[in-house]
Amino acid sequence: MKIRTAMTRDWIATARTLSEALPYLQRYTGAVVVIKLGGHAMGDDAAMDSFARDVVLMRQVGVNPVIVHGGGPQINTMLSRLGVTSRFVRGKRVTDAPTMEVVEMVLGHVGKRIVQAINNQGGRAVGLSGKDGRLMLCDPDDAELGFVGRPARIDPAVLHRLFEGGMIPVVAPIGGGLDGGTFNVNGDTAAGALAAALRADRLLLMTDVAGVKDDAGDVITQLDPERVRALTDAGVIAGGMIPKTETALSAIAGGVRAVVILDGRLPNACLLELFTEHGAGSLIRAAETPGTAA
Repeated sequence: MKIRTAMTRDWIATARTLSEALPYLQRYTGAVVVIKLGGHAMGDDAAMDSFARDVVLMRQVGVNPVIVHGGGPQINTMLSRLGVTSRFVRGKRVTDAPTMEVVEMVLGHVGKRIVQAINNQGGRAVGLSGKDGRLMLCDPDDAELGFVGRPARIDPAVLHRLFEGGMIPVVAPIGGGLDGGTFNVNGDTAAGALAAALRADRLLLMTDVAGVKDDAGDVITQLDPERVRALTDAGVIAGGMIPKTETALSAIAGGVRAVVILDGRLPNACLLELFTEHGAGSLIRAAETPGTAA
């Protein structure tokens, strides 16, 4: 009897959670959510399967998710295996022609792994890169870095077609050149540019930290651009968090409703962020004006 009572309590708690999620499910119906996948969520098959299941659930309840992925560790491994030596300028890898070939090959493989994981959970995912359908055209980022690009023109028409067909796009951060050629693009930068072009409701940057922290080491659950700049100027936001917050500010300026730097180590992090009141990271959005809400 005690076991049955405990199970009943668990079922009631589950039902209550589903009921409390209703306004959030309604809130995001038809919304575009861009997710930059990286870190722990790509680390092993169990984490990937959990992420894929969450993405399929999002699509099932009417959200239009777009997955943008990186692949730095896998690229490093393949370059080492092939005996390709990397050169760095100001901490950034120089992408010459042989390296670009490896990058494009590896990111294609990584993307298909994500596609397969989503399809295994009952979704319908399609892998593509920024070169497909002229989705992302790039300028060279820095002549010294070789084939490293920054998005110059985004045409999300191919993504809208996939949404209409019930598909989940999985995008590798590879762009075409305005005058031809192929460019490697930072994954966060690509995700931010795509989110802005899609006027996404949310950009979720999955990482392996709890979020943006204050000078006491506590996670800040909500920030506006002014506070982000102040914390950066004070040196509180530093290191690898700087490019993520810069991506967030650029995306918000481009029309994204809000950006979340998300703790991807948490189980079901995306669902926690979108469909509960608790959240799972640091939300950055423009300061509210009367009559607006995020």
